[in-house]
Amino acid sequence: MIRQRVLIVDDDLHIRRLLGTTLARAGYDVIEAANARDALDLARAETPDVILLDLGLPDRNGLEILPLLKKSGKAPVLVVSAREATDDKVAALDLGADDYVTKPFDTEELLARVRAALRHAINAQGADEIIVAGSLRIDLGTRRIHAGDQEVHLTRKEYDVLAQLAMAPGRVVTHQTILKAAWPAGYEQHIEYLRIVVRNLRQKIEPDPSRPTLIVNELGVGYRLTV
Repeated sequence: MIRQRVLIVDDDLHIRRLLGTTLARAGYDVIEAANARDALDLARAETPDVILLDLGLPDRNGLEILPLLKKSGKAPVLVVSAREATDDKVAALDLGADDYVTKPFDTEELLARVRAALRHAINAQGADEIIVAGSLRIDLGTRRIHAGDQEVHLTRKEYDVLAQLAMAPGRVVTHQTILKAAWPAGYEQHIEYLRIVVRNLRQKIEPDPSRPTLIVNELGVGYRLTV
């Protein structure tokens, strides 16, 4: 199973530690930023699956970077802030926040909000949570991949590429679309990396990797997951 990655953006070390411990125990990988600059850099470089954003950052207002975080990838953004005013909540949601959690928060409720945001992100892309392609079963909700009765262990990049294909089963997904999702920082330069990842994926999931039938190449355009 590929663990989902959460980016915590908060200048309060105590809050980062609390959130980090809670999320790690729930099975998430955690990365942290204490300011807006680092948050934007990590959002581009580390492709988090969800972002928890405080509004009171030392270098820029969280509301200011919220749309920039949304543009950097497809990760839902949950605002986690001590600001209780309705105007702040409305402004955050209007700028693209997927949810708004007020500090102090209940950790179990926060985890439920994170799970809901991740489910909504999958559904928003028009994908079913479970995709079946031949003997391959892809669970986008839990990130578990099975070939027949055997669980397949993928690297994060391998999963990211396969997930892009699974979200459009039977349809061609262009090289640029896959690259932007898996390598958002300078993605157009990584076409050779994509080919290597696809080759490794085929070794793990194809009945006969030398004659692939699940991940099909559309010459010069992209790849298709055959269902």
